[in-house]
Amino acid sequence: MSEAEHVPAAGTTSVRRSRDVPLLVERARAGDPRAVARLITLVENGDALLPAIAAALAPYAGQAQVVGLTGSPGVGKSTTTNELVRALRARGHRVGVLAVDPSSPFTGGAILGDRVRMQDHATDPGVYIRSMSSRGHLGGLAAATPQAVRVLEGAGCDVVLVETVGVGQAEVEVASLADTTLVLLAPGMGDAIQAVKAGILEIADVFVVNKADRDGVDATVRDIQGMIALGERGPGQWRPQVVRSVAARGEGIDDIAAAIDKHRGWLVEHGELRRRQEARAAAEVEAIALGILRARIGSLRDGTELATLATKVAEGATDPYTAADELLAQLSR
Repeated sequence: MSEAEHVPAAGTTSVRRSRDVPLLVERARAGDPRAVARLITLVENGDALLPAIAAALAPYAGQAQVVGLTGSPGVGKSTTTNELVRALRARGHRVGVLAVDPSSPFTGGAILGDRVRMQDHATDPGVYIRSMSSRGHLGGLAAATPQAVRVLEGAGCDVVLVETVGVGQAEVEVASLADTTLVLLAPGMGDAIQAVKAGILEIADVFVVNKADRDGVDATVRDIQGMIALGERGPGQWRPQVVRSVAARGEGIDDIAAAIDKHRGWLVEHGELRRRQEARAAAEVEAIALGILRARIGSLRDGTELATLATKVAEGATDPYTAADELLAQLSR
């Protein structure tokens, strides 16, 4: 299902430009990578067809296992993702990969290099790889990533791997999107110190200490295990696993896959999988609702209501909270 190497089929041109949502979803479910690409492009661009796409994909929600990979730049996220794809394909799974790359704050452009690093799977019809620009969105993902995950679920992917930008401790949004979150670290990159800080290391379901052939790996593992031991957990709560790997040589990948499987089993056994899916849906609905509100507020700038309220606040005739209540009342009307 790799978009890059798929042999063109009849109707390819129409699929590339099609706005026929039922046709696109049907072709995506049949494994047509161009239909998947078209749907994700429409999602990324916030097209007017987005509600129709979401409605068409709704029956397939929750059918894929979503695994997030995050960590500082240089720890080997793309290499680990590449090797995980290999392991999952050996099990017969259809795999989707969403690799989010940072965009320039000056030009808005992005070098979508993660897909280049995963060319091992370019000709595999059971793998779909998509690089996405963050487009300035904070938290390590792109704003369109949740809907892109839904597209890949609808396309029949058994597992969706979401690789984040890789920016540091504030990159925690992936935890609200993924069923299982992997946090990658590497010896000698300052992560041993980061282990005692709040932030990205608190979201891990599985810690992967990659580049484990380097000096200092034992100290890094000890620091992580010490941090885990300090955490408060009730009976039956998940205790994050710590796995060593050398992804560049394919070492430890089976251990990572086994840790993901173990966490998946715990999620199902304790009803946590459903809770996470519902929390993800709640966050998605909230984000969409807030986006609609922002659009409506933006439209008010073209009228007189917001300007009138702003004048009253500036003159001291009213306070900003009262003005905000009036603005919301106008939006509801």
